Amino acid sequence: MVNGASLGARRNRNQMGEVAAHDAAVAPQETALVAALGRRSVVLVGMMGAGKSSIGRRLAQRLGVSFVDADAEIEAAAGMTIAEIFVSYGEPYFRSGEQRVIARLLEGGPQVLATGGGAYMNAETRAAIAAKGISIWLKAEFDVLMKRVKRRATADRPMLQGDPSQRIRQLMDERYPVYAEADMTVMSRDVAHDAIVNEIIADLTGHFGIAMPPLTAQAAP
Repeated sequence: MVNGASLGARRNRNQMGEVAAHDAAVAPQETALVAALGRRSVVLVGMMGAGKSSIGRRLAQRLGVSFVDADAEIEAAAGMTIAEIFVSYGEPYFRSGEQRVIARLLEGGPQVLATGGGAYMNAETRAAIAAKGISIWLKAEFDVLMKRVKRRATADRPMLQGDPSQRIRQLMDERYPVYAEADMTVMSRDVAHDAIVNEIIADLTGHFGIAMPPLTAQAAP
């Protein structure tokens, strides 16, 4: 029988091995980015369907930090879906809770934080993100958004009730000028998510003035 001390020591060795393997998997450029972030979060903003969650998860994996979805955190805190919150309490109630949750989440950096489509419209949330994060607008064209939101029932998206096409255009008109206040903009489009992640990392590298690793010279034939 293995005693508790031996089991604990083995678990600690396993955890240390996992950490070492994880650190080894993170490239020097990404390690430098995380060091530059300090306690700040990389905050993804943009419309529903822009890919904040799917791209955010891959970005977090590349950087070796946690990924947090603000909408999922709101639902967990409320014990209700966002659609249910809208129906039961209305949008103002939801937005107030959203602001509080994001303010709390921003204390947990470095991390990649995906926000809901309307979160960045709140001036206090924008100020909190500016103080404790680096904001990236995942900008998507209308056709891309429509293609993506059709994959999911509009009942799950309270802001798309009615004619989704008309609502998306209206929301783009309202939100894009505000999203443009983000620290940087990356186009979200129908390419491999890793390509978008590479662009985000390149932009972050430039933002922090981190030197790109030199290209390896190839031997002459």
